[in-house]
Amino acid sequence: MLNDDVYAHIADLEKTHEEMTAIRQHLHAHPELSHEEEETARFVADKLRSWGYEVTTGIGGHGVVGRLREGSGTKSLALRADMDALPIQEETGLPYASKTVGKAHSCGHDGHTTVLLAAAEYLARTRRFSGTLNLIFQPAEEASGNSGAQRMIADGLFQRFPADAVFGLHNHPGLAEGHFMIRPGPMMAASDTATITILGKGGHASRPHLAIDPIVAACSLVVSLQTVVSRSIDPTQTAVVTVGAIHGGDAANVIPETAMIRLSIRSFDAGIRNLLEERIRTLAFSVAEGHGAEAIVDYVRGTPVVSNSEAEAEFIKTIASELVGPEKVGVCPLIPGSEDFAYMLEKLPGAFIRLGNGIESAGLHNPKYNFSDANIPVGAALWARLAERFLIDS
Repeated sequence: MLNDDVYAHIADLEKTHEEMTAIRQHLHAHPELSHEEEETARFVADKLRSWGYEVTTGIGGHGVVGRLREGSGTKSLALRADMDALPIQEETGLPYASKTVGKAHSCGHDGHTTVLLAAAEYLARTRRFSGTLNLIFQPAEEASGNSGAQRMIADGLFQRFPADAVFGLHNHPGLAEGHFMIRPGPMMAASDTATITILGKGGHASRPHLAIDPIVAACSLVVSLQTVVSRSIDPTQTAVVTVGAIHGGDAANVIPETAMIRLSIRSFDAGIRNLLEERIRTLAFSVAEGHGAEAIVDYVRGTPVVSNSEAEAEFIKTIASELVGPEKVGVCPLIPGSEDFAYMLEKLPGAFIRLGNGIESAGLHNPKYNFSDANIPVGAALWARLAERFLIDS
């Protein structure tokens, strides 16, 4: 039978709630964009050192890892939080709103960092585990390419700080505070992009028969691309193909030489991901050819699928249920957004969980968004209890 008294409870983490709220609001007021998190990394490293962690900085840029060893246990655990902000002008009107014009923590990474710091302080103070704890504070999650997870892994993250499993957390607007969502297997989408350039033949708008109009071809391609998901993908599968930009020409009386469209492509399955690329390329080439034009396709594979391993997803679900009750732990729907924690899950077993940020919370990447400070002890207790349960004498 589980001896619940020896593991962390939310009430245990509420004892430092005021201190941690001040930390979160300090981070919120001083946001730093991807690859610029120098002061945030320094702040995090100083806190970890003050609590007795062995701290390594500069991993993959501004990445920080705090390591704490206790007892004779041979298992190791990695917990990850992201630190970067967004290029958004905050519109919350809060007293601790961003002090930097055009930069804001509009995705809650200030909260994720604080939640892990709160757990770090508790675990260093109580040390009710046996093994090695690696706390990963990652920069540049929002970077569209060469993200923080990629850079930290390339810099030897899991060779220098081996772990048996890795776990991450993200807040979820629209879900009540103190509630969690998790699902095994694919949970968040792979995110790819494509830029398709149509090469035509420029000419005078009054003599279209002497030109090859790339705008007409591009518009035809936009319509054709709507069939990729509806007619090429199994209806029981999920995929998204969005044309987010179309550009061509500068004057009403000139047929331009080129036109360009940009696509965002989302998927949850490797086979579907490959099929989407194949169909998009085929349509681009064939539609352009049908208009007498030529297509150049620049297709970029981005963040992979966030896919939770079965055992680790069940384990963190159990921990969350113990903390808040099983009625507050639901099944996460498939989320078409992407998250670079996926790269860590390609290297280690692990799971990514969502923590409710409030029913009335503004959405992520919204200038009115703010992380709920009520979540700090809830998320921190999840990490503390998970570490205590995972790192046992072996």
